Amino acid sequence: MQGGEYICKEGEYICKGGENCDRLSICNKLCYAVGGAPYQITGCALGFFLQIYLLDVAQLDPFYASIILFVGRAWDAVTDPIIGFMVSRSPWTRFGRMLPWILFSTPLAVVSYFLIWYVPVIENGKVIWYLVFYCLFQTLQTCFHVPYSALTMFISEDQKERDSATAYRMTVEVLGTVIGTAVQGQIVGMANPPCIPVAPGDNITTEAYMIASGAICSIYVLCAVVLFFGVKEKKESSRPRSELMSFWQGIGLVMGHGPYVRLVMGFLFTSLAFMLLEGNFALFCCYTLGFRNDFQNILLVIMLAAMLTIPFWQWFLTKFGKKNAVYIGTSSVIPFMILVVCVKSNLIITYMVSFAAGVGVAAAFLLPWSMLPDVVDDFQVQNPDSRGHEAIFYSFYVFFTKFASGISLGISTLSLE
Repeated sequence: MQGGEYICKEGEYICKGGENCDRLSICNKLCYAVGGAPYQITGCALGFFLQIYLLDVAQLDPFYASIILFVGRAWDAVTDPIIGFMVSRSPWTRFGRMLPWILFSTPLAVVSYFLIWYVPVIENGKVIWYLVFYCLFQTLQTCFHVPYSALTMFISEDQKERDSATAYRMTVEVLGTVIGTAVQGQIVGMANPPCIPVAPGDNITTEAYMIASGAICSIYVLCAVVLFFGVKEKKESSRPRSELMSFWQGIGLVMGHGPYVRLVMGFLFTSLAFMLLEGNFALFCCYTLGFRNDFQNILLVIMLAAMLTIPFWQWFLTKFGKKNAVYIGTSSVIPFMILVVCVKSNLIITYMVSFAAGVGVAAAFLLPWSMLPDVVDDFQVQNPDSRGHEAIFYSFYVFFTKFASGISLGISTLSLE
């Protein structure tokens, strides 16, 4: 079977040009991978620390904190397909079609992110303040992340090169979670012992959160600059596009492709489980296990283990196939999550379980994004006259995972009131 510039060979879609078609240098892959760090750094900081920040520093009622978290995640999910649809209709420029979105969204995104960690002086306006800037940041970050995710299809036409670039990206993204956890956790942890309630407007704690957010904003800008100047978006990779379609036609397009639907549903509940873990793990370590001064270090162990085992999972999926990697990788974390809940509070055991859990986290990071380009290739081979819809596929994939996580996190926060 063949179509467009692809040939189906032994279940893989490869470029007609052979093994040397669109080979990427290590520098190209690293510059591309660096662009994934901002999403993970800010997402990790918000996921692990925003809940406890709203409760202990901003002193919001748990009900309002849950509303902010739920609405912010739900809004973030809704904007993904909308931005994806807009990106798919955007014209080609001399910088490409994806990179201009990344360039222009970055300055506004870092400003809105910084203001999330500022405690306004108007007491009655806190809920509106955090809700507005949280939703604004999520929208602007979507303008960065959706084009960046779709950029995978525009850096090379060779499946193996895209898989390799994805492995680089996932390694850097897990490193981003380490950086986000380290910067936010260590700076805030030095200012005030974690999980010990502070007085409203506590200057030391508030300043610590703002210093941490300033550092993360600087990293965000640096990564965006490296991505923009270090990656060349190839016009030939986009191929002639079909006629523009409406938003609802785009929904029908992606949801009508069976392999895509199965991939999304297969990883939907995996993402949901890890989002629940991320959102509640800090509270669990502090209030249930009693590790008030160690929880940021426990998080670091999880993320370091994930970063170190990304290359292993890349080798595993190359050797034994992506489906086998999915089955083994995502299920390996289950017994360790059960163990940390059932075993009596013990710091050493918690560190051991955290390292083992990080191995499963690595698989959850790498495998979905490694398989998604294959599904898009499959669609293009089966529909050779329908081109230029890559951003829609990527944005809807993110939409389903984010929407489910927003609902779960809002319900879990409210139930813990």
